[in-house]
This record gives sequence, structure tokens and C-alpha cells, in this order.
Amino acid sequence: MKFTLLLTAALAVFALQTQAQTTAPPRVASDQIATKKGPLTVQPITHGSVVLTWNGKTIYVDPYGGAEAYAGLAAPDVILITDIHGDHLDPKTLAGLSVGKALMVVPKAVADQLPAEYKTQARILGNGQKLDTLGMSVSAIPMYNLPEAADAMHTKGRGNGYVLNLGGKNVYLSGDTEDIPEMRALKGIDVAFVCMNLPYTMNVDQAAQGVLAFKPGIVYPYHYRGQNGLSDVDAFKKTVNAANKKIDVRLRNWYPAAQ
Repeated sequence: MKFTLLLTAALAVFALQTQAQTTAPPRVASDQIATKKGPLTVQPITHGSVVLTWNGKTIYVDPYGGAEAYAGLAAPDVILITDIHGDHLDPKTLAGLSVGKALMVVPKAVADQLPAEYKTQARILGNGQKLDTLGMSVSAIPMYNLPEAADAMHTKGRGNGYVLNLGGKNVYLSGDTEDIPEMRALKGIDVAFVCMNLPYTMNVDQAAQGVLAFKPGIVYPYHYRGQNGLSDVDAFKKTVNAANKKIDVRLRNWYPAAQ
């Protein structure tokens, strides 16, 4: 009897450990977008973070919120970080991920604050600069608040939005920005990730008007949690499609753990 009780207890512990190891975090389904070099997989994570997989490479954007949110995903080949704020540069999350082989593309302000163990992996891009690597191109573009001011939460030149070219598809990641001229002037954007969270970036209407100006083929509203909760992404979709039905507004749950 004693042996049976010990065996039962051991099996119960093993089952709990196995469940803990295999239970995936709450995560919405990924999307696939065709490119000239195979599908681009878009996996929303949380807030301003997304994982892109393309041509055998994995790109983490602003890894944040704990390493468990990335469980089961391939280790990154490239990490893009847009800004110094903790929901973009998150050393605790980085420390829990397998980032040893990753190239980190960052603005100088982020490079200055990266933990020492990552500095040799960092490639600094300033606004207007471009990097070709691993069969893709990465262009850094401005992201900032309006009106421009020295005490703004996001000053011009400190952070980067990014435009990636992946197999002929141009993918725009807005980072923390307002409806700036540089965003409105974008051309040929196939997929866009656009923020809308007051008081840090844009309100819903500003984001919609910016998107209507540069006309991406597909747009994902992301980074839409602000001080007063989640922005009304349904209203964003309605505003965009009332003016331009050709823009594919894709609403995904970027905050599944909160549900």
C-alpha cells in the first residue's frame, strides 16, 4: 500500500510538471501572408510585440511581457527594438529568451541602455538608415510625438519605426508615434502595424487618418492599451473602411492574458 501511494504521488507530480511544460500561453492564431519567398507568418504576442517568421528566419519585435509569452516559438534570428521604454526594451524578458544568436537592431538610445551581455549583438540604426541582412532589408524611420517638444514622451530621433522588406512585401512597424508626416508619406506598404494608445501615441481617429493617407494593403491595430484601458479598434476599422474599403483591417486580440 505504501509503495502504491508513493507511486501515485510520483505520477501526480510528473503529470503536473508535464502539464506546466506543455501548456501554451494564451495566444491568438497566427496569420500567413504570401511573399515571393514563401509565407510570412504573423504571430501577435502582446501590446507592441509581434513575432514574424519568414524564409526560415524568426523576427521578434519589442519582446516584452515575460518570456513565457514566447513559449513554443522559434528562437529569434533578429530582434527589433523601437524605443527605451519598458514596454519595448524589456531586459527581464530578454533574459528569459534564447537570444544568443540574434542580431539586435536598435536605435542608439536603446543600445546605450542594453545590458552589457547584448551589446556585441547590437546593430545601431538611426532614422533614415537601412540594413540588409539575412535576405531581408530593415529601414529605420522616425517615430515621435506631436507637437515636437524636448519634454515629449517620444522625441524625434530617439526611437525607430521600421519598414522591413520580406520577399517583396513591405512591412511597417510604427512603434510609438503620432500621425507624423513621415508615416503619411510611406509608399508601397503591404502590411502595417499601427499604434493607438493615449496619452502616449495617437487616438483612434488620428491613427485612422494616418492609415488612410499611406494606404497599406493590410493593417493591424496594435499597441492599443492606454491609461484608460483598450482603444476602440472596432471604431478604427469602421472609420478606415468607411473611407477606403480596400484596406484590410485585421483586428486581433493583443491582450489575451487579460481576457
